[in-house]
Amino acid sequence: MPPVSNDVRPLPALDDVDRAILTELAADGRLPNNALAERVGVAPSTCLARTRVLRECGAIRGFHADVDPGALGLPLQALVSVRLREHERPAVDAFRARSVRLPGVVSVFHVAGAEDYVLHVRAASADALRDFVLDHLAVDPAVQHTQTSLIFEQARGVG
Repeated sequence: MPPVSNDVRPLPALDDVDRAILTELAADGRLPNNALAERVGVAPSTCLARTRVLRECGAIRGFHADVDPGALGLPLQALVSVRLREHERPAVDAFRARSVRLPGVVSVFHVAGAEDYVLHVRAASADALRDFVLDHLAVDPAVQHTQTSLIFEQARGVG
């Protein structure tokens, strides 16, 4: 899945049908159009057109498969909090651009609080995770501090 754009653009006004389509697709992104149309109470052609508009305007950012990381040979997951040395926009934007391309990075979150970013990372082992932090973050001159938290279990919410 490509990185989520940092562009903030207003979404068009969504009605109840649009929100119903988004809710159903968030629960099951593989739902066939005919079944989706039936669930939200519109004709299949209407549902297809609305889904296309929702993709084009950015309300639907993409589709993905929720794959067990162990099946990919990456059973270890961690959240790596990163504090940057500088907080000027060019430094922050440059770190974000680099971090989304690092091997094993699943998601990058720009957060408020003591840390600036949280990276969701997958690794083959504890050694590989250590090497990731040392080889990609500790040597980055923009990074002041990192803290790694292992993920013991991940459960997907309904929201």
